[in-house]
Amino acid sequence: MKTRPDLSFWKLWNLSFGFFGVQIAYALQSGNISRIFRTLGADPHSLSFFWILPPLMGILVQPIVGTLSDKTWCRFGRRIPYLFIGAAMAVAVMCLLPNAGSFGMGVSAALIFGLVALMLLDTSINMAMQPFKMLVGDMVNEKQKAKAYSIQSFLCNAGSVVGFLFPFFFTWIGLKNVAPEGIVPPSVVWSFYIGALILILCVIYTTLKVREMPPKEYAEYHGLMEKKEDSSNWITLLKNAPATFWRVGLVQFFCWAAFLYMWSYVVDAVSETVWGTTNSASAEYQEAGNWTGVLYAIQALASVVWATMLPRFKNMKVAYAVSLIIGGIGFALIPFVHDKFLMIIPFILIGAAWAAMLAMPFTFVTNALEGYGHMGAYLGLFNGTICVPQIVAAICGGAVFTLVGGHQSTMMIVSGVLLVLGALSVPAIKTKA
Repeated sequence: MKTRPDLSFWKLWNLSFGFFGVQIAYALQSGNISRIFRTLGADPHSLSFFWILPPLMGILVQPIVGTLSDKTWCRFGRRIPYLFIGAAMAVAVMCLLPNAGSFGMGVSAALIFGLVALMLLDTSINMAMQPFKMLVGDMVNEKQKAKAYSIQSFLCNAGSVVGFLFPFFFTWIGLKNVAPEGIVPPSVVWSFYIGALILILCVIYTTLKVREMPPKEYAEYHGLMEKKEDSSNWITLLKNAPATFWRVGLVQFFCWAAFLYMWSYVVDAVSETVWGTTNSASAEYQEAGNWTGVLYAIQALASVVWATMLPRFKNMKVAYAVSLIIGGIGFALIPFVHDKFLMIIPFILIGAAWAAMLAMPFTFVTNALEGYGHMGAYLGLFNGTICVPQIVAAICGGAVFTLVGGHQSTMMIVSGVLLVLGALSVPAIKTKA
């Protein structure tokens, strides 16, 4: 097997630059979906059910994109055509979703319209997101993978900061942050419009700058015969997956369930603990929604800083576990903080867990998959360890919410406990010598 050559910093950067735009779209979705559906009239007890769609579309779309792109080669590349088509779809849907309440429909019709738009947005974002992970697996050697995923993590967090801050920024420059009942405020609508524009520009940049390996060259650098790529279905691949695939998946289960509950309930939690209201039609609630975007941005910035600390740990598993415990403490603090500026502290701690979740699982798994073939299909299937826990958490969300007394802020303690359970699962991961 030929060794893949080292890539310059800028080549590594170009591989992932489009991810900056994709992550802006993802941040706008994750930061505003609960806010949008609460504004449209969704009941808090059923709020987590709206979050089933993102992971459900992920678990359907990403293995398909991975498998099909393993078998694709055209003049534009192997992974990039899927990236570009997904981004183009996302742009169209981002212009529709925040307007769900503006077409004169009743509450039920507006919620259904929003759900359909959310399903299409999830489909397109997942289609655009997965190729970036596969490009690193395809084109970067083992020595540089940690660096490549760190760059991707940086761009991911930078995109998150921009996306999360957009509603706050547009309110600051004068757009209205309130609207008639059932209608999403202009500050959120315009955030989606500008995010869509940045997304397509970033993806065009990566499309023009990256040249993927032709099939023969890919097979040489990965120690594969090309015919192997077509021989196994998903069940066979899962049966033959390395133990690391499943053990990292166990950690992922707890981590992504924790963050699903944060995305579902944190706007209401912040509004409840700091502003003393969960009335989605109030100016205070919309202010809490903007401030939650700021907190998300601080979490992303903290994640960037903590990502630079992770390589200082001599043991990657220790770094992973410590990061998750720090994040768990951050979640548990949220119900006890009643000042909006002090609320920054828990989100700084949560950023440590987010940094580890973005970088380490794919480093462990792609290293374990060297020589297996079907890299795209395996990474698509590994996305199930992100999607399945969110689906389970979303289904159970209403029952858990009732169990903890119907307080959104208490759901943050549930998230903290889940992260600690994830940390306790880390020692089971096997790593290559």
